[in-house]
Amino acid sequence: MKKIEGVYNPAKTEDKIYQFWEKGNYFKPKIKKDAKPFVISMPPPNITGNLHIGHALTLSIEDTLIRYNRMKQIPTLWIPGVDHAGIATQNVIEKQLKKEGKNRHILGREKFLKRVWQWVDEYGNNIDKQIRKMGSSCDWNRKRFTLDKEYEKAVIHEFVSLYKAGLIYKGEYIINWCPRCETVVSDIEIIYKEEKSFLYYIKYPFVDQKGGITVATTRPETMLGDTAVAVSHKDKRYKKIVGKTVRLPFVNREIPIIADKDIDPEFGTGAVKITPAHDPLDYEIGKRHRLQEVVVIGFDGKMTSEAGGFEGLNINTARDVIITELEKMGLMKKKEKYLHSVGHCERCNTTIEPMISKQWFVKIDSLAKPAIEAAEKRKVEFVPDRFRKVYLNWMNNIHDWVISRQLWWGHQIPVWYCDECNEEIIAETEQENCPNCQSIKLTRDPDVLDTWFSSALWPFAALGWPKNTPDYKYFYPTSVLETGYDIIFFWVARMIMSGLYFTKKTPFEKVYLHGLVRDIQGRKMSKSLGNVINPLDIIDKYGTDALRLSLIVGQTPGNDLKISDEKIRGNKNFINKIWNISRFISLNLDKWDPSLPESKKMTNFDRWIISRIQNVIKQVSDDIENFKLSQAGNILYDFIWNEFADWYLEIAKVQMTDQNKKYSTERVLSYCLANILKMLHPFIPFITEEIWQTLVDKDALISAEWPKEDKQSINKQVENYTNSIIDIIKIIRVERAKNKIEPAKLLTAYFSTNEKFDKIDLDVMKRLARLEDIIVNDTLPSQKGIIIKSGNTDISLII
Repeated sequence: MKKIEGVYNPAKTEDKIYQFWEKGNYFKPKIKKDAKPFVISMPPPNITGNLHIGHALTLSIEDTLIRYNRMKQIPTLWIPGVDHAGIATQNVIEKQLKKEGKNRHILGREKFLKRVWQWVDEYGNNIDKQIRKMGSSCDWNRKRFTLDKEYEKAVIHEFVSLYKAGLIYKGEYIINWCPRCETVVSDIEIIYKEEKSFLYYIKYPFVDQKGGITVATTRPETMLGDTAVAVSHKDKRYKKIVGKTVRLPFVNREIPIIADKDIDPEFGTGAVKITPAHDPLDYEIGKRHRLQEVVVIGFDGKMTSEAGGFEGLNINTARDVIITELEKMGLMKKKEKYLHSVGHCERCNTTIEPMISKQWFVKIDSLAKPAIEAAEKRKVEFVPDRFRKVYLNWMNNIHDWVISRQLWWGHQIPVWYCDECNEEIIAETEQENCPNCQSIKLTRDPDVLDTWFSSALWPFAALGWPKNTPDYKYFYPTSVLETGYDIIFFWVARMIMSGLYFTKKTPFEKVYLHGLVRDIQGRKMSKSLGNVINPLDIIDKYGTDALRLSLIVGQTPGNDLKISDEKIRGNKNFINKIWNISRFISLNLDKWDPSLPESKKMTNFDRWIISRIQNVIKQVSDDIENFKLSQAGNILYDFIWNEFADWYLEIAKVQMTDQNKKYSTERVLSYCLANILKMLHPFIPFITEEIWQTLVDKDALISAEWPKEDKQSINKQVENYTNSIIDIIKIIRVERAKNKIEPAKLLTAYFSTNEKFDKIDLDVMKRLARLEDIIVNDTLPSQKGIIIKSGNTDISLII
């Protein structure tokens, strides 16, 4: 048999092993018609992206589950893919154009999109290479891109079907607007930052009497769009003036004082300005009270004609000028320092502006009801279960979903408008003439669909839906959705709604939600803190296996994970330990034979380790089945280091000096190492495959059968007996250390015990406890020695 030489070098091993797997088609599922498959659809990373630590966590967890189920000989499919990432991709190209002194409007839509596709062709596979670096065993032959032709057909079919069912409409609503990107953005695309600002107290004069009411606001510039002042319906201070009117400074608009349940009487003066066109809460209040909606900030981030003399000013300039003018008029009563959370565009860091806008929406109520029921009846299970309540709370308070984006890169909305008769045409294919008046003068809606709208189809569209493809029929519904808890609303919920509506099935059986990766101090990773960990840098330094193990062990579903260089370095040491264990075994084996010898040919120590490993096989299998990956990893770590390496390997060295016990010991070592490598493989695939290829030199570990617990090999009596011997060795070692006895000095030990120790038991104790001789008597000698006790054995150590 081959021998393992030298030290393990991840840099020389990992790419070679991954190519071996790919060339061997080991990632492709072996379909068994009567077998239920195990399927995960990889959350598609942005095509613009680089692998970050969150991706690395997702890939590590999913690949562990995939490899485990594949080794259980279940038809296993992991579908890879990337998302076209509308705003992110368009921003990349627009930044390039800006450096060239151009913009997308100069190029025009057709040439701009051609430029984007050129970029995608050149750089779009970068993320795939990085996913491979993580050892991800996904079926690359089934890779999907959310803008490939077949997927695009699915998205257009989704829109048209929902429209024909009356579930898509165009209407005005308050939305999140990025003036820089010039598009609607979803809640998930907003980053909230704490900003130091001021709370301004502005007096609004009464119309028909002296005095006025003072409101508190952080945004004086939006006062030009106020259509009411509101107080709490329970606030007795203002009860007498509710219904009166005040005059809005600068524009002289008369606006009412209203009472509403959503006003916080503790904020500022308890009276607030209501600007329905520029604040989500104000918008809701405005609808309840039928208030006018006055737009004073335009989509370009400048003041509109409704802002009167401030028209054309950008927001910040308008604010400064308005504050100055209010002070001159004596209406600025005071200002005080104020810290508040402000939403910024994730892509360009521009402050988000709530705006009234005409957009395409999905009516959500009828879609939400079956998705709520699915969670309530546990047709979809959440891991951990506490997120089921979080999901249900959000779903029971869900609003209609804005799905249009003012971008060019993405799925263009399949709606055409007739320039002659204003007919609105919704169709799945390109339209050439108006069905109403036959005019060929048609204009397609310029907007594209929200990326979350297309990714809501991911679990089934990635398998060929709406066509009834063989993959769709066999692999859908999928088994597990694994993702971060932070997108439970924006993606998980929408996939469940879409899956139930279009396929009548839940798109996955279980939702496994992991937490965020934080630094050792528990801080979220950010460039400003300088604590960002680049997975590729870690891989270059320590290898992929060390990174994967560090991400899996220590994380529990739904909880944040702390990671540090020290933790990764520690796991690198463990991986080196695996290599050294395997190297030792290979150098001391005449033949690789993992079949167990007859029990009568084994020592108690052999039976002990065989019994112990059965327990480990069961625990690790149960823990992975129940998504307790960290616990499974810890059990393996403890067994390998503390029982197999620290004890059995040392015992095996003693046993192999006896020719009668050498062959059986070699077989036990082979059996244990084979099962250890199998159980470790889902966690640390590269080193385990490399060792397997060297020692076994047959088939591949990736497709080997997962070990099964052999209940007949479990022997608690032998375990207890062997543990008592180990305890004796431990306690003698402690006494040697306490008495500062040099390791080279061999002691004589007298045992007073009822135990019937075999010769090999005594040989092992002598070697591992550094004893010259062990004399077993009924009573201890009278001469002075160190008297200690271990279980049923009294010991006297003679120095």
